[in-house]
Amino acid sequence: MGNSEANTPLTAEEQEELIPNLATRAELNEWERENILRARLWALGKRRLRLRDPVTEPYVRELHRGMFHATWKWAGRYRRTEKNLGVAPQLILEGLAALLGDAAYWIEHGTYSVDEIAIRFHHRLVVIHPFPNGNGRHARLIADVLAARMGRPVFSWGGGRELADAGSVREAYLRALRSADGGNCQPLLEFSRS
Repeated sequence: MGNSEANTPLTAEEQEELIPNLATRAELNEWERENILRARLWALGKRRLRLRDPVTEPYVRELHRGMFHATWKWAGRYRRTEKNLGVAPQLILEGLAALLGDAAYWIEHGTYSVDEIAIRFHHRLVVIHPFPNGNGRHARLIADVLAARMGRPVFSWGGGRELADAGSVREAYLRALRSADGGNCQPLLEFSRS
């Protein structure tokens, strides 16, 4: 199964840990989409929002596992290989600890608006890129969970279209991420509510 430029390349070893028997990238995308929808309902349930703090390391793994456990044997486990994005594998835990500490501080002290806290969290999680694959979808869902937990509606992320597919919406998302890389979160904030 080949990779498109919209996906993080997987090693042969990572591809061997695919659970369902799928032949094409389209089949994989549809399979993942269905599982992510179930995980979304689970993560955004009112009881779960009250009981689970998304700004914890176990939750970061638990959400990824919930999204991809029916697809990848490595769901919820941090990557051990270099990728075209993200910090070196040995820096993932350190990067997550810094992000989680910063986010807890932002929340406690109201450093930013709720939307900006969730979007900054999303951006930094994408930069860390902790998992072999699914990082963007995971970071968007955890931002939605964080916003909902703090009383805001979930984000629309460019109108709810699938961002894994190449196209103008994905390009706008990637431009907004690059802007955030340069320190300007405003385009990503605007995109998240467009």
